[in-house]
Amino acid sequence: MTKKIIAYDLGTGGNKASLYDSDGVCLSSTFYSYETLYPQSGMHEQRPSDWWDSIVSSTRQLIEETGVDKNEIECLAISGHSLGVVPIDKKGRLLQESVPIWSDSRAGVQADNFFEKIDENKWYMTTGNGFPAKLYSVFKILWYQDNKPDVFKDIYKVIGTKDYINFRLTGQIKTDYSYASGSGVYDLIKWKYSPELLAASGLDESLFPEIVSSTEIIGELSQQAAQSLGLPQRVNVACGGVDNSCMALGARNIESGRAYLSMGSSAWIAVSDDKPVLDAVSRPFVFTHVIPGMLTSAVSIFSAGNSFRWLRDNICPDLVEQAAQTNQDVYDLMAQLAEESCTGANKLLFNPSLAGGSSQEPNANIRGAFSGLDLGHTRADLIRAGMEGIAMNLGSVLKVLKRFSSLSDDMVIVGGGSKSSLWRQIFADVFNMNIVKTNIGEEAGSLGAAAIAAIGCGLWKDFSKIDEIHKVQSIAKPISEHNEDYKKLEPVYEMLRNSQAEIGESLSKIFI
Repeated sequence: MTKKIIAYDLGTGGNKASLYDSDGVCLSSTFYSYETLYPQSGMHEQRPSDWWDSIVSSTRQLIEETGVDKNEIECLAISGHSLGVVPIDKKGRLLQESVPIWSDSRAGVQADNFFEKIDENKWYMTTGNGFPAKLYSVFKILWYQDNKPDVFKDIYKVIGTKDYINFRLTGQIKTDYSYASGSGVYDLIKWKYSPELLAASGLDESLFPEIVSSTEIIGELSQQAAQSLGLPQRVNVACGGVDNSCMALGARNIESGRAYLSMGSSAWIAVSDDKPVLDAVSRPFVFTHVIPGMLTSAVSIFSAGNSFRWLRDNICPDLVEQAAQTNQDVYDLMAQLAEESCTGANKLLFNPSLAGGSSQEPNANIRGAFSGLDLGHTRADLIRAGMEGIAMNLGSVLKVLKRFSSLSDDMVIVGGGSKSSLWRQIFADVFNMNIVKTNIGEEAGSLGAAAIAAIGCGLWKDFSKIDEIHKVQSIAKPISEHNEDYKKLEPVYEMLRNSQAEIGESLSKIFI
C-alpha cells in the first residue's frame, strides 16, 4: 500500500486540498472558495465555519475524484493565511461567528496605545512584524478587549486560522513557531513569546497557544473529524505553518541565501537565512521559517498581477474576447503584443502601485501612473511598460534584501506570473539574476505543507527532498545590454516612484 498525504492551502480566497504521494508528487487538487465580509470600513472578516466546511468538502471531493483508497492517507498538514484571530472559550466554542483576518485594520487605536509604552522601532526589531502594525494579532485581541468586553471575558485562547482547523481535527490547541511569529508579541531571536511585549500589551501569555515545531504530530483525527472528512481516525495531523513560510519551503528556500519571487495579485521576494533581515526604515516582514533554526524575510509590493489585470480589463478587452473565442490565455496574447515593443518600452514608464504602497515603498498613499507617454506610443508599449514597471518596482524593494543578505545568483519564481517567458526574462534583466522556473508553479504553498506532513509522519528524513521534487524547466539569464538599459532607466523610475508618492499623499488629503 502506497502512503499518501493531504496538504491544505488555506488562503484568503479559499482552500485548496491537494493529494500527494510519498515522493512529493501532487496527484490531484481541488479548490473551495469562501466569502470575506466587510461589515465596516477597515474590517475584513471570515467565518471559521466556512474554513471548516471547505476542508470537509475539498477532502471528500479529493477522495472521490481520485478514487484513492482512504486507508492510504497517512498524514495531513495545513498552510494557513497569517495573523488570524479566532477566540474560543474553555469548551472550545467559537465566541464570534466571523473573525478578523490578516488584512483587517480595525486596531489602529490599540496599536497607537501600545506604542506609548514600547518604542515602535524596538517592537519591530524584536518581532520583524513589517506589515502595518494594526494588522498584527495582538492589537486585534486588544480591540476585542476594548470593544467587546463580553466576548473578551470568555476567551480561553486566541488561535490562528490553520490552528483552529487543527483544533477541529484533533481537539489539540497548539501553534507552530512560524504562525506565532505573526502574533505581535513574539521574539524572533529568542524563538518565544516576549515577556516585555506581553507586559506592554497587558495580556496574559495563557491567551496564546503553546508553540511547537511545524512538523510535530499534534494528534490523530478525532472520531467526529474522521467521520466528517471520510478518513480513518488513525490519520496523523502535523502542526503545519503560516502561508509565507510554507511557500518558502515549497519554493526551495531550504538553505541560507536562497530567494524566491512569488507573482500573484500582489508580489513578494523572500530570502531564507539563520538571521532575520531587519531594518527599521524599510521594514521587511519576517516570519520564523518552518525549518528549525531558519527565518524567512521578505519585501513586497501590493500591486503586481492585479495591476496587470487592470491593464487587461481596460486596454485589452478585445484580447479578452479573442482569448475566449480561440481558447487561448489572454495573458499570452498580451505578452505577444509586448514583444513588439522593446526594452524600456520606448521610454515609457509605469508605476504599478494601483493598490497603494507597502512598507518598502515611499508611503502607503502612492498610486500608479504611466509617465513619458507621447503620441508615438502604442498599446504594445503600454503592455510592455506594465510588465517592466512591475519588475522595476520589485527591483526597487529587492535592494533592501540585497543590502542585508547575501543572495544566491538564482531566484525561483512561483505563482501565476511565472508562466510568461517574456516576463521571466524581464525579471532576469532588471534583477541581474537568473530567474528559475521549475515544475512547481502555483503549488509552492501546498508542497510546503505536504513536506511538513511527510517529515512529521516519518516518510521523509529531512527537507532536502524538496530539491529532488523541483525539476528545472527553464532559466532566464540576464542579458547584459538589457540590464544596462534598465540601469539607465532606474534613476528616472525612482523619480516617478517618489513623485507618485508625493502626489498620492496630496490627493489623500483632498475630499471631493
